[in-house]
Parts: sequence; structure tokens; C-alpha cells
Amino acid sequence: MTPARPRPLLGVLLMLAVVTCFAGMDTAIRYGGGRQLPVMLMLWGRYLFQAVLMLAWLGVWRLRRPQAPGFATRHPRFQALRGALLLFTSGMSFYGLQWLPVAEFTAIHMLTPVLVTLLAALVLHEPVSRLRWALVIGAFAGALVVIRPGSGLYGWAVAFPLIGAMSYASFQVLTSRLASLESPFTTHFYTGAVGAVLLAPVVAASGLDPLATLRAALMADLGLLLLIGALGTFGHLMLILALGLAPSATLMPFVYLQIGAAALLGWLVFDRLPDGWAWVGFGLITACGAASAWLNLRAAQAAQRPVDTVTSDTLAD
Repeated sequence: MTPARPRPLLGVLLMLAVVTCFAGMDTAIRYGGGRQLPVMLMLWGRYLFQAVLMLAWLGVWRLRRPQAPGFATRHPRFQALRGALLLFTSGMSFYGLQWLPVAEFTAIHMLTPVLVTLLAALVLHEPVSRLRWALVIGAFAGALVVIRPGSGLYGWAVAFPLIGAMSYASFQVLTSRLASLESPFTTHFYTGAVGAVLLAPVVAASGLDPLATLRAALMADLGLLLLIGALGTFGHLMLILALGLAPSATLMPFVYLQIGAAALLGWLVFDRLPDGWAWVGFGLITACGAASAWLNLRAAQAAQRPVDTVTSDTLAD
């Protein structure tokens, strides 16, 4: 695949679209749960949509350009493990959003870059500087300000974004080591396919009848299911394109606009804005997470490892 000519401004515009897509998808998931759409159906539909779209995308691309990346993968175990980790992360998001406001959920999930630092120290035994540890502590302090344990605001539901962030951090550690081995478009297909295949027996065992549910659904509900699948799939596609047009260091600061986008959509759709203390927590998480992601990027560049995944450290939808 020929690298795209650098176009930083277009890359930034695509990143703005990416964070809007993911904030919009999270808002749609919470709204769909309020309309009594089965969470399992929304989750399965999101991955099935991606698998089918990427199947068509890669098929047409190969017909027009036989040398283009296709469906063949040299690392099936990597694709399976990567897809399973992202599916688990998405499951935490889809179920957690039924209990937590979108902005607060998004902010807690933005702990991923500092959790990557923790995993690098604990699992890979990489040295961690005092600055990195300070950023880890600062980000967790921000999360505590958002959660406010003992206040009764969210209770046990905060486990969803915390577990999801840890799962996605594991996903990022794996991907950062292996991202250069496959075409990102081929990997994007397998991400959807693995999720759809793994969820199929779970849907069957749950007793959910997808066809009967869809036949009984209102047109608005069907449109919402398609919207969730489209926002997740196109959000990741635009992320791939943005990373081909601008350096990760240029795009990284715009990732944290997802918190603001989530708060704005929460106000427009649910007539709810986070309180003042939540915004203080958002600021701490954003500052520490962005600094951690930048240090991860600089370390990857120094080690001459692939850095294309650094910007997506916080984008797990």
C-alpha cells in the first residue's frame, strides 16, 4: 500500500470526525438501552456491520487493484487475540454505558495510556521514570474526582470503564508490538469478523432471537442499530486514514476532545451536563493521559517501533 502524502490539516479534520463518531456511538448505545434494545444485539450488530462492510471493501479493492491487501493473514493467532481483546473492551463499554453517563464513562476510559505504562512496567519489565509514575498517580486522582467513591454517584458500575481500560491497555501493548505485520485494513476486517463470530454462540445461548427481535423492532430502533455499527466502523476507518496523513504526535491532542464531544451530546440528547468536580477530574485525566501518550510515542520512536497505534490509545469503541 503506497503511503499517503502528508496532509496534517486533513488528518486533524479526520480526527475530529473520529472523536465525534465514537462519542456519537456511545451516546447512541446509551439511548438504545433506554429504548429497551438488547445490549447483546447492539454489540453483535456493531461487529457484524464492520465485518460485512470490510468484506465488501477489501473485495472491491482487490478486484480493482490485485496487489492491494486482501483477506490473507500471516498471523491468525494475533488477529484472534487482538479481536477478542477489543470485543471484551467493547462489551465493557456497551454494558457500562447503560449505567454511567457518557461523558463520565469516556473520561474514566481515557485512563488507557497510563495503564499502558503500568503494564509495560509489570508485564514487560520496562523501566518507568518518576515522571511517568507521577502521571499515573495524577490520572488516577482525576478518576477518583470523577467517581468520588462513597458519594453514591455511580457505585459498582465504575468497574465497567476501569476493566475496559485495562483490557484496552492490554490490546494496545499487543498491537504496538505487532501492528507492522499486517495491513491495517485487513486487520480491521478481522477485528469485525472475530467479534461477530465469537458473539454468535453467546447470542444463541442467551436465548435472544435476533430475527424475531428485528422484525418486532420499530424503524427508529433499526436505524439506531445501523447507526451504531456505522459510527464504530467508519470511526476506525477514518482513524486509519488520519494516521496515514499526519504524525501521531500531531493528532494525539485531539483524541481528548472526545470527552467534550461526549459531554455536549449528553446535554443535547439527555439534557445533562457533568458537574464542576467532574470537569476538574476530566482535566486531570486529560493532562496526565495526553502526557503519558506523548511519552509512549517518544519512547516508540526512540526504539524505532511502529507508532501508528499511539493515537488510538484511548479509542476503543
